[in-house]
Amino acid sequence: MDSNRKQNNELKSHVISTLVENKPGVLQKVSSLFTRRGFNIESITVGESETKGLAAMVIISKGDEKVLEQITKQLNKLIDVVKVVDLDPNNSVKRELALIKVKTNNEQSRSEIIQHANIFRGKIIDMGPSTLTIEITGDPNKINALISLLINFGIKKIVRTGPTAIARETIL
Repeated sequence: MDSNRKQNNELKSHVISTLVENKPGVLQKVSSLFTRRGFNIESITVGESETKGLAAMVIISKGDEKVLEQITKQLNKLIDVVKVVDLDPNNSVKRELALIKVKTNNEQSRSEIIQHANIFRGKIIDMGPSTLTIEITGDPNKINALISLLINFGIKKIVRTGPTAIARETIL
């Protein structure tokens, strides 16, 4: 098997941006479609769009090109789906939000945690007697890098939204 063909069959993460009717049951229909077809949803974000009555749904799923094609075809068959776009990773912006609660045993560890948060442009959003809570947004790799630094202090809780994305403006 040549390397081009092998590369096409590799599983990669796809960011699928959809515009859907903003009404009850649409998220369930989309998730049921993935379940029936045996596709895994790694992450999903949904929120109001710029168009009244429509919601933006960003789904991240892993698969080869055939899986992506099937997902796109099946989504387009749903009556509540208005538009489906596979976002090009080189022509889109992807961001995630994370809240990280970290143990602070003493003033030195508290100071170090604050320095790490500042370096990664995170914000301290809550401070307790023995914990700090950091809010960080950015590329998932950036969040992973901060988490790996904070592990040594003792992470009590992590809550992540999962990535969401938007296409960049095309320049002619």
